Amino acid sequence: MKKVSLKDIATEAGVSTALVSYVLTNKEKEARVGEEIAKKIREIARKLNYQPNHIARSLKSGRSFTIGLIVADISNPFFANIARTIEDEAKRNNYTVIFGSSDENVDKSRDLINVLLNRQVDGLIITPTEGSEEQINQLKAQKVPFVLIDRFFPEIEASHIAVNNYEAAYNAVSHLVKMGRKRIGMVAYKTTLHHISERKRGYKEALQAHHMTGNTLLKSARYSHLKEDIKISIDQLLSGRHPADAVFFATNSLAMEGLKYINSLGIRIPDQLAVITFDEGEALDLFYSPVTFVRQPILEMGKAAVRVLLEEIKDNKKEIEHICIDTALVVRKSCGSR
Repeated sequence: MKKVSLKDIATEAGVSTALVSYVLTNKEKEARVGEEIAKKIREIARKLNYQPNHIARSLKSGRSFTIGLIVADISNPFFANIARTIEDEAKRNNYTVIFGSSDENVDKSRDLINVLLNRQVDGLIITPTEGSEEQINQLKAQKVPFVLIDRFFPEIEASHIAVNNYEAAYNAVSHLVKMGRKRIGMVAYKTTLHHISERKRGYKEALQAHHMTGNTLLKSARYSHLKEDIKISIDQLLSGRHPADAVFFATNSLAMEGLKYINSLGIRIPDQLAVITFDEGEALDLFYSPVTFVRQPILEMGKAAVRVLLEEIKDNKKEIEHICIDTALVVRKSCGSR
C-alpha cells in the first residue's frame, strides 16, 4: 500500500504542499492559513490515513520530538493526572511523551534517565527522588534541557514547577483548628524531600500560631513499608488518654491507606476523627464521608512544565524559571465541626 504524502493531501485539497505542512505541524496561525482551509486539510489527512514521517522530520530538525517524563508512581492519581496533562500539552506542540516511574528509588531514577537519554529525547520533565541531586547536577553539566515538577532541590538552580506546600499545609491545619479540633496529628512520608519538609513545617507552625505547640503529633511512614507504617502511625495517634481528634495526611497515597485502616477500626469520620489530605483522588469521593483535600493545580502545572521545557529545548541559554502555583482547600464533610 502506497504511503500517503503531503503532496497527495495537497492535490486533493487544491493547495500547496507547504500549506499542508504548516497545518499538520500546527503552524497555520503563523502562516495565516484560514480556519476553513485548515479544517479541510486535516479532514483529508484523516480520510487518507496520513502518517507523518518522524524519522525524516528528526533528521531535518536535529530533534526527536519526544519528551521523557519521570514521575514517582504513575499509578498514583496525582501523577497519573499530571502525566495525562503533560501528554496532551506535548501533543499540541507535536511532541510525544515517554513515561517512566521511579518508585521513589534513586537507582531506578538514574536508570530511567539513562534510558530516555539513549532514546534521544529532546528534554526531560522529572519528579525527582530523594538523593537524586547528583543526577540533576549531571543533567545541568551535560546541558540536557529539563524541568522539575512537584518537587525541587532548593540548593540546585534549575527550572521547576511546584506549589506553596508550606502555605497549603498551614491553611489546612488552621481549618481543622477553626472546626474545633484540639489534638491534630499529621502522617507524612519519612523523607528529606523539600515538598514534604515544607508540609511538615506548615503543620507545625499552624499549631504554634494557634497556641497548640504541645499537641504536635507528627508521625512518619516509609514509602517501601506503607501499609505497615500507616497502621503503626494511626495506632499511636489514636491511643492513650488523649487521642488525636484530627489527622492531616501529607499525600493522597497516605490518606488512602490511612482511611482504610481507620475504617477497619470502626472509627467514624468526622464524628470521632476529622481528616484532611493533600491531593485529591476519585476514591476519596466514594468514601462515606467525602474527604476535605488540598487541590493542586494539575492542569496549570502540566502546561507550565511543557512550556518551560520546550522553551529550554529551543534555547539552552533561556533563564531558569521558578514557578509557584496556588493551591485551594476543598472543604467537604470529613472535617466537620465538633
